[in-house]
Amino acid sequence: MARVLVVEDDQFVRSALIRHLTEASHTVRSVGTALEALREVAHLGFDVVILDLGLPDLDGAEALKMLRGITQVPVIIATARDDEAEIVRLLNDGADDYLVKPFSVEHLSARMAAVLRRAGTGTGGGGAGAEADRAIRAGGLVIDPLRRQAELDGRALDLTRREFDLLAFLAQRPGVVVPRRELLAEVWQQSYGDDQTIDVHLSWLRRKLGETAASPRYLHTLRGVGVKLEPPRDSPRG
Repeated sequence: MARVLVVEDDQFVRSALIRHLTEASHTVRSVGTALEALREVAHLGFDVVILDLGLPDLDGAEALKMLRGITQVPVIIATARDDEAEIVRLLNDGADDYLVKPFSVEHLSARMAAVLRRAGTGTGGGGAGAEADRAIRAGGLVIDPLRRQAELDGRALDLTRREFDLLAFLAQRPGVVVPRRELLAEVWQQSYGDDQTIDVHLSWLRRKLGETAASPRYLHTLRGVGVKLEPPRDSPRG
């Protein structure tokens, strides 16, 4: 099943969506503002975002543009507006689909299934083409979570399980500084621990990526804040 972020400020609609999606065995998080949505997407992985346009802090169209600046997660627009020109503009700005309110839960389910099939996630995943689309690309790095394989500039990387998990987690959020406590929680599945564990694995990863802490190419540490993966400026972003 899919990991879904519902961005909706109407509490009644929000509760109904959460109930329906949860009953369908999806993992659901929900927020009521655009800024909360941006924070959630920057720090957590989702398979699809359901985005209301009528948000209290920022117009949903602007929120969509900002989301597209940090992630390629599929976005389904939920809107009461049925103006064709605006819908076309939203699709051109990066929306994957849209629903005009009011809509039925069956309609939402069908649209979600279609979007997830195209993205190659959730229960509707396709064949070899969909699997190839799941690869994470950041500069010369190509990471395949399904096969648990990673390449740098066409060369296979020999990574331990934890090294792969750490690299893949960071690569899913290129340019985003991930706090150490989040790395411990998501990669090591620990609510607390020794930062030295992270430093040791980062050191091993850097060695295999051909870089050092003093001269990083991909892995950048912000002292007292966290770690981010960012491709070198001279590398294609894929």
